[in-house]
Amino acid sequence: MTPARCPNVGASFYAANVTTLRDPLVKPLGKKAGETFEKVFGLRTAGDLLQHYPRRYYTRGELTPLDSLHEGDHVTVLALVDQVHRFGAPIDQKYGTKPRKWGGGERLEAVVTDGTGKLQLVFFASVGLHGRQLHSGAIGLFAGTVSSFRGRRQLVHPEYELLPVTSTSPLMTSEIAEEFANELIAVYPASAKLSSWKISKAIDVILDALEAGEDPLPAEIRERYGLWPRELALRAIHRPQDRGDLARARERLKWDEAFTMQAALAQRRLAAAAMPAVPRPAVPDGLAAAFDRRLPFTLTEGQRSVSEEITHDLACAYPMNRLLQGEVGSGKTVVAVRAMLQVVDAGGQAALLAPTEVLAQQHYRSITALLGPLAEAGQLFSRGGGLPAPGAPAPHPPRPPYPPGPAGSEGDDIRPTGGDIPQTRVALLTGSTGVRARRSALTDVFTGDAGILIGTHALLEDQVRFADLGLAVIDEQHRFGVEQRDALRDKTLGSRPHVLVMTATPIPRTVAMTVFGDLEVSTLSELPAGRSPIATHVVPAVERPNFLERAWQRVREEVAGGRQAYVVCPRISGEPGETGADGPGDGDESEAESDAEAAIDTGGQDARRPPLAVLDVAPALAGGPLAGLRVGVMHGKLHPDEKDRVMTAFAAGELDVLVSTTVIEVGVDVPNATAMVIMDAERFGVSQLHQLRGRVGRGQAAGLCLLVTEAPGASPARERLEAVAATGDGFTLSRLDLEQRREGDVLGSAQAGRRSSLRLLRLLADEDLIASARAEATALVAADPQLTAHPAVKAAIDDFLGDRRAEFLDKA
Repeated sequence: MTPARCPNVGASFYAANVTTLRDPLVKPLGKKAGETFEKVFGLRTAGDLLQHYPRRYYTRGELTPLDSLHEGDHVTVLALVDQVHRFGAPIDQKYGTKPRKWGGGERLEAVVTDGTGKLQLVFFASVGLHGRQLHSGAIGLFAGTVSSFRGRRQLVHPEYELLPVTSTSPLMTSEIAEEFANELIAVYPASAKLSSWKISKAIDVILDALEAGEDPLPAEIRERYGLWPRELALRAIHRPQDRGDLARARERLKWDEAFTMQAALAQRRLAAAAMPAVPRPAVPDGLAAAFDRRLPFTLTEGQRSVSEEITHDLACAYPMNRLLQGEVGSGKTVVAVRAMLQVVDAGGQAALLAPTEVLAQQHYRSITALLGPLAEAGQLFSRGGGLPAPGAPAPHPPRPPYPPGPAGSEGDDIRPTGGDIPQTRVALLTGSTGVRARRSALTDVFTGDAGILIGTHALLEDQVRFADLGLAVIDEQHRFGVEQRDALRDKTLGSRPHVLVMTATPIPRTVAMTVFGDLEVSTLSELPAGRSPIATHVVPAVERPNFLERAWQRVREEVAGGRQAYVVCPRISGEPGETGADGPGDGDESEAESDAEAAIDTGGQDARRPPLAVLDVAPALAGGPLAGLRVGVMHGKLHPDEKDRVMTAFAAGELDVLVSTTVIEVGVDVPNATAMVIMDAERFGVSQLHQLRGRVGRGQAAGLCLLVTEAPGASPARERLEAVAATGDGFTLSRLDLEQRREGDVLGSAQAGRRSSLRLLRLLADEDLIASARAEATALVAADPQLTAHPAVKAAIDDFLGDRRAEFLDKA
């Protein structure tokens, strides 16, 4: 689409006036405009500006008869200019404006008619310009919002276009008018300093001189999917001729986003596979085998299948990078423990990173209980040839087998009697760990006496040194960024640890292909035997106050039956200035606030009162509907020792009701807790509500979850709660949750370049497109890993990642 060349104009003229996508904006737009675009929107190049896509389009609308205008309507009318009056200026004999006395600045008024009625046009700026263009007898199209002044309908500063005809020559007027009225007008994301109109003019300048260069999408792929060339798509999305052009342009540019992202992820996967890792093969009669014999239950088919995948990955000489997702209570922790023990059997260590202190402590208690005497060693192995030197690539040789436990001893104490059974030690490290305990944990990890280290962000500190970190397990991956995952992987020397990330928030397929596109995905969809169903009901507290009374009666009934209950609130206290559920740091559950915001609509309750708080609700319940019951309080700002004391008391049945923030959202396992009441439920996200209710129904008795809300019956917030109550399928709810979030909320900065990486692509609506782009990109990168034969694809990845390209691939 280069301009036609004139024989008497040299090539240097065209080179100087051509704009490429990588040219800085100051070249085509000038220094002042270029700097303004960078300051306001962070746009530095012509390509950046052309990717500042319109947020919507409008047409000037169907032509509206003047006798049917209503105040507030945005209309387009075809009319004849009948009169023109200029106020506050000398008479202009040339253009026939008539003077009137008027105090103030200049203004121009014109009266137009279409034969059915009259309409006044008013201009307070550029009066001279409009006075020269508008004259009696001219025919034009006028677009704007109808208002009224002193009983007369008017358009203030309307858009208009005069037709190349007059009242005496109406030839083709209707056809020309229809074309003008139906033209698609782009509306851009704008600011006070850069209006949509100014952005549009700047884009016109770019498009007039654009040389888009080589297309980054290979021709065979374009042909296979019937896609437009990139330059044509860029022109059409800004200046579409019709809706069909717009649809084709968007389809092609969505492919650019999906294909470039997937090509970058494919390169990252290949880079990861090229990294060295110490193989950690399974040992037939090691800790993992002893652990299996101790389990008081039978693994599900899904647990066995996923464990086999992990066992295979750990035995490879390149690092495992696997995402394990599963429903609440599907048994992910047991799978992770088996993987950690396999690594310990092979001479390495494992680290488990949890997002909150409560969850880290819960993992520590549950894992040590599951391991029993297997976790009581004084060193990494109860016998063997010692530890490898830090960073040594070779693992310990497998140890000799030991005799199996007696038949029927599953779940019994199989404490070793002669030192023949391998053992390890489990250490705990959080931000609040005491000085002596911290020193002991750091020493045990450094020397290798501790085969498993469980903790929070404290594991990422520089002082934490491993003897031989072989596996990093990251629980509740959605609480961490790529940076935390990478920081834990950097704890090894000369090789990379295997990585297993886990989430109980089910992930739609397209999110797995994008946010976690550099990971292999395993899914646990089968719940272990014995898990009880959870009944969920919405409690409309305002419409049906008796329902709320009944909710507290149900809690009392559960307690009377020997069981326990949770009450969840969105905030800790009602103090002014409190912005989150908990403060930052270990134990914070700031995800509650982000999920509440992601929920989009809280049914209008935010304007009426602040969210209910634990420190207000707990005493109100203890002195009211739950009087006489043992009520405890839990939130992230409690001292760690107090948190542990409260959770231990609740787990031991010493408390009947626990009033808490979302600090109990994940990992808390109290089988005797059967009821949960979630206050202000509309303030939580869909996936978070699903996680919370997973805390009940973990024993033999059925679970009950009551979603208390003041959201109106027809509000989106209420519909969201009804959807949660209607299904226990976390994967269905995850899609609903994704529909209600902005793409940036989903992607965060995990794969982003300088700015948000996705502009047109929508993870749910474009699921099939993303899958196709992933397959094409994976095949292309497999055939050409360095993209030497596809420089345009490499350049697109560079633009996509910006300055983070080297870091992105280095941290594979």
